[in-house]
Amino acid sequence: MFQTIDQSKKCLNAFEQDSTLVAVVELSQKSWLVAGIVPGVDRHPLKKFDADENRLLALIQRWKQEAIKAGREVKRIVVAFEAGRDGFWLARWLQARGIEVCVIHPTSVSVPREQRRAKTDRLDTELLKRATLGWLRGEPDHCRMVAIPTLEEEDAKRSNREHQYLVGERTRLINRLKAALARLGVRNFNPKLRKASERLRALVTPEGKPLPPNTLAEMERDMQRLQFVKQQIKAIEQTRFERLKKAPKTRLNMMVLLVARVLGMGIETADMLVHEVLWRDLRDRRAVARYAGLTGAPDESGARRREKGLARAGNARVRRGMIEFAWRFVRFQKNSTLAQWFRAHRRRPRSDPEDHDRGASSQAAHCAVAARRDRRDTHQSHAASGRVSFGLLVSCRSSI
Repeated sequence: MFQTIDQSKKCLNAFEQDSTLVAVVELSQKSWLVAGIVPGVDRHPLKKFDADENRLLALIQRWKQEAIKAGREVKRIVVAFEAGRDGFWLARWLQARGIEVCVIHPTSVSVPREQRRAKTDRLDTELLKRATLGWLRGEPDHCRMVAIPTLEEEDAKRSNREHQYLVGERTRLINRLKAALARLGVRNFNPKLRKASERLRALVTPEGKPLPPNTLAEMERDMQRLQFVKQQIKAIEQTRFERLKKAPKTRLNMMVLLVARVLGMGIETADMLVHEVLWRDLRDRRAVARYAGLTGAPDESGARRREKGLARAGNARVRRGMIEFAWRFVRFQKNSTLAQWFRAHRRRPRSDPEDHDRGASSQAAHCAVAARRDRRDTHQSHAASGRVSFGLLVSCRSSI
């Protein structure tokens, strides 16, 4: 299978320090601290100002003029900062003005491990400069860069994330209503029914008394919120179906329809997977698995070797969706070779060193992402490979 170089690990452009201006930005809500490495200037300038992109651009241009006065020709300008609360708008804004931007994954920056180390913005900029220079020099695995999505790609994720939030809000309101009734001894009321709000006033306690007025008013307000949340969820789902029906031949919509053809995979899960992970240029199975946090977490020291389960260091939405899909796969495709392998793997004794310290959810994830090189390997045993990958998702993406 063709594999592309993972550009998040290694810079593909040669680094010329005498003609490259490097600036790192420590972002915060109110102020920015900018540290630079200017060609021909011995000092490392440091400037702090209020959060303003125009002042940042003016500062970079001023440092460029200082390099020109020192007899250096600036051919490349690189600005680096950590991915965080501000998202990617600053990266897109700088790229539109011809500046190369590197968005660093925060967990990939090495920091001193002393428990009482000094923690200031100035020291953080030193760490960012060290990480950026190592990445520009092409040092492997020095740090990792985050893919910068376009505004359309970033906006496409909002409907799935809003839907997930609203589903959680719906569950919270239902549990709140049930808990309020349980305190009064009422257990035969289902808030999820269509006419639940009409039956609310007819409820009585086991003593034969109606609900107290304050509790009844509170529950009526919760029922109104619940109905409103249900309407919003239905509106999001309806908009998704209309989008897929209106333009089924577009790239992302075609990927959603293709993934949704898998038995046990619904439109909601397929849409989430496409907009969260499949749009990325990750053809390496292990890179996709790392992004979802579905790789293993080995613990090895001397003669002690064990597998601690899933790493859980990645996109939590994709990880939860894949674990849920793994259980649905076992349920709806119980006669498949992969499901039979999973059941045989679960029946192993806990004393087996290959199965030590693995939970049921970890096994389900391993079942879903077992290695699948191509369609000819579908009916072969996956237990021998032992590799965790997103073969199903990668094959869906590469077939578009």
